[in-house]
Amino acid sequence: MSQLDRTFAALADPTRRAILARLAEGEATVTELMEPFDISQPAISRHLKVLETAGLISTIRAGQARPRRIEAEPLSEASNWLEQYRRIWEGNFARLDTLLVDLQNPTKD
Repeated sequence: MSQLDRTFAALADPTRRAILARLAEGEATVTELMEPFDISQPAISRHLKVLETAGLISTIRAGQARPRRIEAEPLSEASNWLEQYRRIWEGNFARLDTLLVDLQNPTKD
C-alpha cells in the first residue's frame, strides 16, 4: 500500500479526522484526545495506531506522558495529489462558463 493510500484510508474515518483537527491545534495525550468522544480508550488507541501507521501523527516521549502530534508531510502529499484534479475541474468549469456565455449571446451572422 502506498503512502497516499494509507493517508486516504486513515482520513476516511470521521473520528480520525476529528483527532487530526484537534492535533492541528497542538500536541495532546490519549486522555485529552478521548474527551470529545463517547468511545473507549482501546477504540481511541486503535484510531491512533491507524493514524500513526499512515504517518499522520507521531508520539513524543516526554517522561510518563506520550503526547501525540500531527505530521504534515503525508497531508501535504495528499493535498498535492488533489491539487492536480482541482486544476482539471477548474479548467472544465471555465470552458463551461465560456460555453454558457456563448449560448446566451448568440452572434448574428
